[in-house]
Amino acid sequence: MSGDVQAGLRRLVRSRRLNAVLSWLFILFLGGVAVWTIVTGGDLVWGGFAAVVAALALVPAVSFREPQAMLPWEVIALASFPLVTRVLVSGQTIGGITFTGRLSTYLAVAAVALIVAVELDVFTPVRMNESFAVFFVVIATMAAAGVWAVVQWFSDIYLGTSLLLNGRPEEVVETALMWDFVAATVSGLIAGLLFEYYFRRYADSQVRLPDEIVETGETQ
Repeated sequence: MSGDVQAGLRRLVRSRRLNAVLSWLFILFLGGVAVWTIVTGGDLVWGGFAAVVAALALVPAVSFREPQAMLPWEVIALASFPLVTRVLVSGQTIGGITFTGRLSTYLAVAAVALIVAVELDVFTPVRMNESFAVFFVVIATMAAAGVWAVVQWFSDIYLGTSLLLNGRPEEVVETALMWDFVAATVSGLIAGLLFEYYFRRYADSQVRLPDEIVETGETQ
């Protein structure tokens, strides 16, 4: 790739207006999924996930009262991907992996952790070195995976779903849950490396924000 093309792509990635527009489009998609789930009585757990991600994505804009104070659109897109797969490719498999099963769960919990890490790094005075940034995202992903497991259990108990308690023997459920935590940890490691080497170095998320917000974050 030539230097001019690479520079052009970098400017495109860092465009404030484009970033804000794309971020808002993904937030609208997430909000639409949440509302559609409630209206149609669909999978309330995933509908709740969509609402939580949309709320997290709105935190900067609401806090600063500035529509362009948005997360990098790529972060919200990553968080939206599990929901897109559930809408568009429900039940489809590749190599025995179901898009609407564990793969969606791993991507979901890693995306939530990534959103938290990017918000801390971009909108607050918190600064993390390279190794701690990766470590933080891994730990946050593991914590999110734990919360997600509890949510699924409560959903099975009180909403009658079959996310965990689906007739399998107890030891099988426990083993599957442990493998879920292992997979979530690996996903967290990938998300941590993505956070450090893309969002902090290549994309430089602060460049996409209005100057007054960047100055506020630096002086807090």
